[in-house]
Amino acid sequence: MSGYEAAVLDLDGTVYLGDSLIPGVDAGIRRLRESVGPVRFLTNKPIARRRDYRDKLRRLGIDTELSHVINSGWVTAQYVSDRYPEAEAFVVGESPLIEEFHDAGVDTTTDATGDLVVASMDREFDYEDLDIALQTLETGDTPFVATNPDRTCPTESGVIPDAAGMIGAIEGVTGRTVDEVLGKPSPRMIETTLEAVGVDPADCLMMGDRIETDILMGERAGMTTVLVLSGVTDREMLRDASVGPDYVLESLAAVGDVLEDR
Repeated sequence: MSGYEAAVLDLDGTVYLGDSLIPGVDAGIRRLRESVGPVRFLTNKPIARRRDYRDKLRRLGIDTELSHVINSGWVTAQYVSDRYPEAEAFVVGESPLIEEFHDAGVDTTTDATGDLVVASMDREFDYEDLDIALQTLETGDTPFVATNPDRTCPTESGVIPDAAGMIGAIEGVTGRTVDEVLGKPSPRMIETTLEAVGVDPADCLMMGDRIETDILMGERAGMTTVLVLSGVTDREMLRDASVGPDYVLESLAAVGDVLEDR
């Protein structure tokens, strides 16, 4: 046994890129499950449902249950349901995020002002969305939350704009700063994950490809952090970063180096 009791893995850039499993990751996950125990998957990407990520992992040969996957859209929907149960949310986001809100019992609007604004990755974001967000946030006490802070999302063909673009546009025209971001590196993401597993953060690995979200969140939580260079962060970015991972691997395939060092 490795001495760790659980492992939390990012998905995009860590487990797969686009529709392709990163070479050796399947063996790395098997090694984690054999040596560590529970493996959970954590993603900031809100443009699919948890069940979609579960199904994708299964198609790629990674046996996964729905409870093993947490994404920022689901966490944000739960947060809004808990904090603002009677509110109607104006959502800048795609249909999977809207579905998460409806499943959580939250009313939403996408074409009229609401009682709060939720900003997320939206590949059809336009001027009308920006105008409705501006009108909704005209009163300074209207809540303004976001699913995740990522600037870009990695794909097989390169990076594409993520939620930071939508958040930045709304902040720019309203003069408001988002009140709370629920995805990584928010502590709510990792707390939600580890509470279900029942593991102390000090006994858990956090593995991901983004130093400003995955590694920062893990460091703040007191986890052992592992940066993989198979996604967004490269060695040049690592040198300039203010956060230092405990381990740096070319990919999850080399996770044995971490487990043998415990």
